[in-house]
Amino acid sequence: MFNFRTGELSINISENNRAISFIRKFLSKYVIQIILFFLILVSSFSFFIFYQNGLGLSYNDARSHLDIGRRVVEGLKPGIAQLGSVWLPLPHILMIPTVWNDFMWHSGLSGALESMISFVVTALIIYSFLKELKVGFVGRLTGVVIFSVNLNVLYLQSTAMTELLLVMTMTAGVYYLMLWSKNENILNLIKSAFFVMLSTLVRYDGWFLFLFSVFLIIVEVLRKRGYKTTEGIVILYSTLAGFGVVLWLLWNLLIFKDPLYFIFGPFSAYIQQEQLQLAGNLATKGNLLLSIKIYLYSVAYNCNAFIAMLGLIGAIVLCVDRKIKTSVKIAVSALLAPLIFNILSLYLGQSVLFIQGLSGNTWFNVRYGIVMMPAIAIFVGYLLHKMNQFKLVLIGLMVFVLFFSFVNLDAVTIDDARVGSSQKNVSEVSGWLRSNAKNKPGFVLISAASHDAIIFSSGLPMSKFIHEGTGEYWDLATASPNLWARWIVMRTNDLNDSTFKLVRKTKAYRDGNYKLINHYSFADIYEIKEEYVQNLNMKPILGKQK
Repeated sequence: MFNFRTGELSINISENNRAISFIRKFLSKYVIQIILFFLILVSSFSFFIFYQNGLGLSYNDARSHLDIGRRVVEGLKPGIAQLGSVWLPLPHILMIPTVWNDFMWHSGLSGALESMISFVVTALIIYSFLKELKVGFVGRLTGVVIFSVNLNVLYLQSTAMTELLLVMTMTAGVYYLMLWSKNENILNLIKSAFFVMLSTLVRYDGWFLFLFSVFLIIVEVLRKRGYKTTEGIVILYSTLAGFGVVLWLLWNLLIFKDPLYFIFGPFSAYIQQEQLQLAGNLATKGNLLLSIKIYLYSVAYNCNAFIAMLGLIGAIVLCVDRKIKTSVKIAVSALLAPLIFNILSLYLGQSVLFIQGLSGNTWFNVRYGIVMMPAIAIFVGYLLHKMNQFKLVLIGLMVFVLFFSFVNLDAVTIDDARVGSSQKNVSEVSGWLRSNAKNKPGFVLISAASHDAIIFSSGLPMSKFIHEGTGEYWDLATASPNLWARWIVMRTNDLNDSTFKLVRKTKAYRDGNYKLINHYSFADIYEIKEEYVQNLNMKPILGKQK
């Protein structure tokens, strides 16, 4: 304390100790709330920045996800059937409460909101995961920071993409699986099954996690309890964890009359990969070494090569640490499920991933590597805990690397969204529709499967478009476009475009009832000639369709 009479400074040790003790108690009591506050702040600020510079909607898939959610609540045939068959439904279902609002739809916030919440929750799970592994506060905080300041994570959490929702549900599933392996509390196993089930409704990575976690449970219980107990626990876990898979198979059966429609249907990844293979662009199929190389590059680009290397070392240290129970190690290995899944998908030709300069001259699906970020953050946090004597050196190196990543805007996901094959600059087509079709009556005939980005970017109401999901409108318009479509958007002479494939056979198209307005990179615009406008149906007259 400062003595004003003598001008001397004296230190009251007891008061100083009380202050330190108070700060420690305060932090230990409210640390989660403090971390939560900063995570929400970072998440909100990141969304605002990417929204302001227009990057939040750069991914073509982000616009498609938003359109799917919007079609459920608005359009010529709104309803739950608009969820479709290829992309799993949970991300779009979560948009339904907000996507009806035009700002939430066109700003992308309706989809980004679930990504932002997932970002915050995943970071908190990483903290709790490390705490359960007996990692000290510095290691726990390091794991959270590594995840939450990764520029690729921050970008994807600001978009309507599905990666953050996937990593949240998968990481939560593994977290509760790890808790069950520690104390064999059946409630934790049920919680794990619930989150794994949610992940199976986000992306097909979750299906592999379901199978992988069942395998780990069998290994764990068999070595302790024998066959009978294993059978009961596996049935209990699988009933809930696999419920989403069963629901999706049933959905495809009821809506599309084929439970495997999502695999072999005309808009499936299988068909797309088949076309890529014919074009010689599926180099990883049947090549395991190249598949491993491509995906590891994706992980390095997304998670930072130096951080990923530390994560690998941390995983090895955890694996050989005798203080960690074998059952816990088995459960934690589920964090590697996304790594195995993506490599297998590339090898089997079920997935495609382009690394610029390594496989092709562009980026495509490079964001797939981001799903390893929670695992890497956890392993790095554990490594820091075990290498306590080198803690300051490792933290200094990580700060240095992450700082320059930010300064150089080193985010491969942004490059993929802006200039890679994952983006579509459809501004010419959508701009023409916005300027010329907005204030005129009539429908636009277009394939949503091929041109969802145009539909979204046009800013027109969903009820303005006739597409594959509009039922009778689509059937009638593709058979007699001159009675329904004032404008047609399609890729001329491209049979992969459903609109052209059907319209080219019609009398109206062959007889020249439509004039070509312009030829653009991604699609052509046709408008019905003035003398045929009077024959058009310009209002939704079919009523409620089944």
